[in-house]
Amino acid sequence: MDREYEIVVGLEVHVELKTATKIFCSCSTAFGAEPNTQVCPVCSGFPGALPVLNRQAVEYAIRTGLALNCEIAEVCKFDRKNYFYPDLPNAYQISQYDQPICKNGYLDINVDGKHSRIGIIRAHLEEDAGKLVHQGSITTTTYSLVNLNRCGVPLLEIVSQPDMRSGAEARAYLEKLRSICLFAGVSDCKMEEGSLRCDANVSVRPKGSSKLGTRVEIKNLNSFRSLERAIEYEARRQIEALEDGEELVQETRTWDEEKQVTRSMRSKEEAHDYRYFPDPDLPPLRIDREWVERVRASMPEMPDQAQQRLINTYGLSDYDANWLTSTPQTLEFFDETVKHYPDAKAVSNWMMGDFSRLLNQNNMEIADSKVTPQYLAEMLRLIEKGTISGKMAKTIFEEMFFTGKSPEEIIKEKGMQQISDQETLQKIIDEVVAGNPKVVEDYKNGKEKAFGFLVGQVMKATRGQANPALVNEILKERLMRE
Repeated sequence: MDREYEIVVGLEVHVELKTATKIFCSCSTAFGAEPNTQVCPVCSGFPGALPVLNRQAVEYAIRTGLALNCEIAEVCKFDRKNYFYPDLPNAYQISQYDQPICKNGYLDINVDGKHSRIGIIRAHLEEDAGKLVHQGSITTTTYSLVNLNRCGVPLLEIVSQPDMRSGAEARAYLEKLRSICLFAGVSDCKMEEGSLRCDANVSVRPKGSSKLGTRVEIKNLNSFRSLERAIEYEARRQIEALEDGEELVQETRTWDEEKQVTRSMRSKEEAHDYRYFPDPDLPPLRIDREWVERVRASMPEMPDQAQQRLINTYGLSDYDANWLTSTPQTLEFFDETVKHYPDAKAVSNWMMGDFSRLLNQNNMEIADSKVTPQYLAEMLRLIEKGTISGKMAKTIFEEMFFTGKSPEEIIKEKGMQQISDQETLQKIIDEVVAGNPKVVEDYKNGKEKAFGFLVGQVMKATRGQANPALVNEILKERLMRE
C-alpha cells in the first residue's frame, strides 16, 4: 500500500441471534426451509398486524454487549427506518436509531504482534429483511426472486469506530467478534448461511492527517478472506483515483468475488434519508439493572480469559492460545485432551496441524469429525512410548478422523506397530550394510547423503515401521565398525 496514505476502516456487522422464533412474531427462524413458508401477517407486512418483542433476543443483546465491554442502556427504543426495497414488505425496518441497547464498547486484536483496541460505537437490535435470490451477479441479474423467510429474524448490528488501518486488522476484528459471539452463545455465526454478515466502510487519507476521507461502503462481504481482499483492493482504487486527480464520491459498492474487484451499486444514503421516527407500536424498553447483573453472572469464560488461562497454565504462545480459542468447541476439545495427555504443546501442535488441515480440506467444524479427545490422547501416548512413529501417526490420525476408530484398532487392522526391538533392527541393518558396500564406502568418504540412503533402505525393509531414532543410533554404531 502507498506509504503516503493511510487506510481507515470501520465495520458494520450483522449477527443473527439464535432465538427459536423471530423478534416480533412466533414464526420459526430455522435455516433452509422452503421459500416463503415461515411467514405470518406480522413479518410479511400485513396492515394492522402488531409486533410483540421477543424477550430472548433482548437478553442475547445484553449478553453480547457485556462481552464487548459496552454500556447497557436503562431505556432504549425502537424506530422505523424507512426505505423501499423488494425484500422489505413493510417498506420500513424496525431498528434502533438514537437510543440503542448497547454503546461505547471495545474489543482487542493482535495482528503480527501489534495489539490494537477497536472501539465499538453501538450495538442495536433490529429485524432482518428478506432475501433476494439473484439470477447471477447482483449487478447483472435480469430478475430476482424474493424469499421472506428471513424477514423478522432478530439481528444485532455492531458498529465499530473507524479504528482499523488494514484489511488484515479488519479480518482479525471480525474473527475476534465471531469468536466472542460463539462463546457468548448468542449466534451460530455461520457466514455461509448469512447469520454473520459484514459491511466495510473504507476511506483513505494522507499520512498524519486527522480528517477522514470520502467513505465508501462495501456491502455483504461473506467471508474473512473476501473482507480482507475487498478492503485492500478498494483502498488501492481510491489512492489511484486521488493520484490521478479524481474526486471520490460517497457510494455503496459490492465485491465481485470472481474478478476480485469492487463495483459501484448506488450513492450512499445518509441517516436523514431513512426518515427515522419512533415505532408507535412498540413502547420504550426499560431494562432492569438486576436483569443485567443476572446475565453478567451467567456469562461463560470468554476468548480473552481463555487465552490468558492457556498462556498462564500451559505456557502456550499468544498465537497458539488465539487459535485454540477461535470457537468454544475447539477450546473444549483441547481442554478435554489435555486431561488425558498433559503435554499441552503436543496437543496444540496436532490440533493446529493435521487436525486443522483435515477440517479445512473437508469444510468441517471440529464437532463434525469423528476424532475424540480420548483417542487423540491415546495416539500421543503411543508416539511417546515408541509404539508408533510420528509419520505413522499421521496415517492413523486420518483414519481416526473419518472412521472414529481407536488408534489401537487401526494399528492392529493395518499391522502398523513400530519395530523398536534392537535385535530385530540390528539384523535388518546388518543385511542392508552387507548389501550396499559402495554406499557404505561413500559414507566413510564423507558423503552424508549415503547415510540417508541406508536409513531409507532399512525403513523400506520394515515397511516404514522401524523406530527412526533407534535405526539412526544402531546404524551409526554399525558403520563405525566397518
